Amino acid sequence: MSKISLIVGLGNPGVEYAQTRHNAGFWFVEQLADRYNITLKKDPKFHGFSGRGQIEGHDVRLLIPTTFMNRSGQSVVPFSKFYQISPEAILIAHDELDMDPGVIRLKTGGGHGGHNGLRDIVPHIGANFHRLRIGIGHPGSKDRVSGHVLGKAPQNEQTLMEDAIYHALSNTRLLVDGQIAQAMNQINAYKPK
Repeated sequence: MSKISLIVGLGNPGVEYAQTRHNAGFWFVEQLADRYNITLKKDPKFHGFSGRGQIEGHDVRLLIPTTFMNRSGQSVVPFSKFYQISPEAILIAHDELDMDPGVIRLKTGGGHGGHNGLRDIVPHIGANFHRLRIGIGHPGSKDRVSGHVLGKAPQNEQTLMEDAIYHALSNTRLLVDGQIAQAMNQINAYKPK
């Protein structure tokens, strides 16, 4: 199994979106960068902020696209191709409507599941990358989805999401070591408090 050498966080750029549910992928990568002292610098060539550093003894690149969510592929696709990183070595962290806040799941492959960020990436690199799905809950009606994902979670939900992200961060070693099955077992077994 491939070791993860590129970790991407999906979201929307700009201060007005920083604390919205749709930016859960950004939160994961920002905290990862913070934990491992990796500086994320503006990378206009790839429409994002990127950084490179040592994570648990492995050389890993981090990427946060500065395109809007539905244009995430404009950053992820050229970046992964330029650095010759295969889909099997990519982890993409993103928000997940179909899971409650506090639920977090690691999976490999599959479709885009209606997620606009993944929808813009899958046709160009295939579906064999790994996904860290961060539950944000569903508003109950399709008509309310846009306002929900672009809204700020109440404090109790925010805390649940942050705790789940913290749990995933504590399993980073397994991911970068290529122990994906073990990472899946650890991360997916997490139960919100």
